[in-house]
Amino acid sequence: MPEQTESLPTDREPVIRIIPMPKDTNPNGDIFGGWIMSHADIAGSIVAVQRIRGRMATVAVHSFVFKKPVYVGDLVSIYGSIKRIGNTSLTVALEVFAERRMIGEFTGKVVRVTEAEFTYVAIDENRQPRAIPSD
Repeated sequence: MPEQTESLPTDREPVIRIIPMPKDTNPNGDIFGGWIMSHADIAGSIVAVQRIRGRMATVAVHSFVFKKPVYVGDLVSIYGSIKRIGNTSLTVALEVFAERRMIGEFTGKVVRVTEAEFTYVAIDENRQPRAIPSD
């Protein structure tokens, strides 16, 4: 069954873009899910730290849904937005897209490969929760 082609979001920029390499594969030759999770956490933490304006830590992964595989050479774009802000924590929604590449050329085909939600807590110099500054 052919993959549904989507478009990258045009109303925002990706938090990070990266190309997975052969060393990032699982035994089946696809990109290891942990590699995707790690980069999603980095992207989510960038969104969080910009709002928290200081030290923070990942405290929860509420969901992580792998919709399609990622392949070596795909251009992976991770988009993030704040879903909820509490007193000391915030939740970031993430969408991961892959631009498919075949034999050295990008095909222009874009697929949503992963969706996730992470929660980060603002912490002070003693690693204790602190209030998130109001805007």
